[in-house]
Amino acid sequence: MMNIAAIDPVAFDIFGWPIRWYGIFIGAAILLALTFASRDFRRKGWDEEFILDSAVWTILIGFIGARVYYVLFELDYYLQNPGEILQIWNGGIAIYGGVIAGGLTLYFYAKSKKMDPLFVTDTVAPYLLLAQAIGRWGNFVNQEAHGGEVTLEFLQDTLHLPQFIVDGMHIDGAYYHPTFLYESVWNILGVAVLLFVRSRNKTLRIGDTTLLYLIWYPFGRFFIEGLRTDSLWWGPFRVSQVLSAVLFIGALLIFAARRMNDKYYEYYSEHNGPAYKSSK
Repeated sequence: MMNIAAIDPVAFDIFGWPIRWYGIFIGAAILLALTFASRDFRRKGWDEEFILDSAVWTILIGFIGARVYYVLFELDYYLQNPGEILQIWNGGIAIYGGVIAGGLTLYFYAKSKKMDPLFVTDTVAPYLLLAQAIGRWGNFVNQEAHGGEVTLEFLQDTLHLPQFIVDGMHIDGAYYHPTFLYESVWNILGVAVLLFVRSRNKTLRIGDTTLLYLIWYPFGRFFIEGLRTDSLWWGPFRVSQVLSAVLFIGALLIFAARRMNDKYYEYYSEHNGPAYKSSK
């Protein structure tokens, strides 16, 4: 029996339609990411409307990619239940699918508008991590994306978690690793690191922040994924661990190679638009 102290996944109803906390967290995450990315564009002298315009396609295709990714790795089930493929409200999206589809959409949209696509992804990358950190709290409310069983003492005395998280990790009579929290904290740390390094004058070249995102997030996700009980599998391997390892190693090698030839890339701090005004 589920713990009665757990948060109701439905926040409220509008004309009989349930509005779920998961959707509220996702919506808030997207809104904050857009707000901060638009602010950075404006400060750098670029038209902030670009971010808002690109978001229409990036978010839409990102959600489609997240669903397609999940369905592909649960294909046997959905081939037997094809009517459920479009029933996204029943759950079943994968963040990596969304990041890949949305990231590629943003990249090519920027190219079509004659913007430097890597400058655009550099600007958005820290706030994508922020959105991911916020979105994981939707998993908490749904009591999903958790790890294996642990003891109450582990949550209270080792992790020193507030009681509402302990209550939320009590599912069907057992306590579980709050892997949603591990990833959320890891992502928040990543936001701080990326913004700090990116803000330093003549430190990162165009494209470096994007690569640091592809180093930071997969590194943490690899280990957190190993604790989860709901992983998508590819034979004997967890799909997200395989992809995390590929992204981490690939981005690290590219980052190292670029540092040896960084004279070919403009500094992010110097890539200012026509409306840029120095604060000096």
